[in-house]
Amino acid sequence: MISNSFSRLRKSWGLQTRVIHALMIRELITRFGRENIGFLWIMAEPLLFAGLVGLVWHFAKGPTDHGMNIIAFVATGYIPITLFRHCLGRSVAAFTANQSLLYHRQIKVVDFILARFIIEFLGGMMAYLFMAVVLIAFDQFPIPSDIGLLIAGWLLYTMFCFALCLLMAPLSEMSEAMEKFIPVATYVMIPFSGLFFMVSWLTPSAREFMLFSPFVNGMEMMRKGIWGEQVTAYYDVWNPIICSVLCGMVGLILCRRVRRKLNVE
Repeated sequence: MISNSFSRLRKSWGLQTRVIHALMIRELITRFGRENIGFLWIMAEPLLFAGLVGLVWHFAKGPTDHGMNIIAFVATGYIPITLFRHCLGRSVAAFTANQSLLYHRQIKVVDFILARFIIEFLGGMMAYLFMAVVLIAFDQFPIPSDIGLLIAGWLLYTMFCFALCLLMAPLSEMSEAMEKFIPVATYVMIPFSGLFFMVSWLTPSAREFMLFSPFVNGMEMMRKGIWGEQVTAYYDVWNPIICSVLCGMVGLILCRRVRRKLNVE
């Protein structure tokens, strides 16, 4: 009986993996076509954005800030925040744009969000790795002090991004006002993302307030993993985990509710 259950689970997992893979290919072709550099634009866009802003900061503030290379500091902040903005932007009206595919019973509404998120996640991860390798080669980025903490911070940050996508995708289908609000919200969230500062630079009261943000906790972990003892980091691992679980649960409930209202042609 256990072996039969395991076999069915493995078969279902394989089927769902193929569904996600097919949706990812469809999304990539729709967005980038088959010419030029295609999928690499997912990596190139955050790299260009982070690189240009880093250069501006370099000439405006000097080569270092609080003992950290300013280009590396900006890049480690802008690539994650670009991932957040793109993920949230792609989750808007994701169901309506793909509802004709729901004719296939193997495809679920959550698959649309997951496929788009994985594309952005892989692009952001490739951009982060490429940026680090290039800057290390030019002595503008330190060898990470704690790879495990860096990866953990990145995973917690992206996990919360995915949980927000699960929440915002159905909300954008339920309300046109929410659909218009999401792009504004991505800009409003930037000061609460940990992009421009380390928490240790703030006053105790501001520090306590900022640590309520899951993004700040993930960003602190990533930067502590990179600079190690050179920086003082404050973070709570459970904050992004609990917030992700709560947002994800509410999002799944709303996804189920929205699915009943979608017309399958």
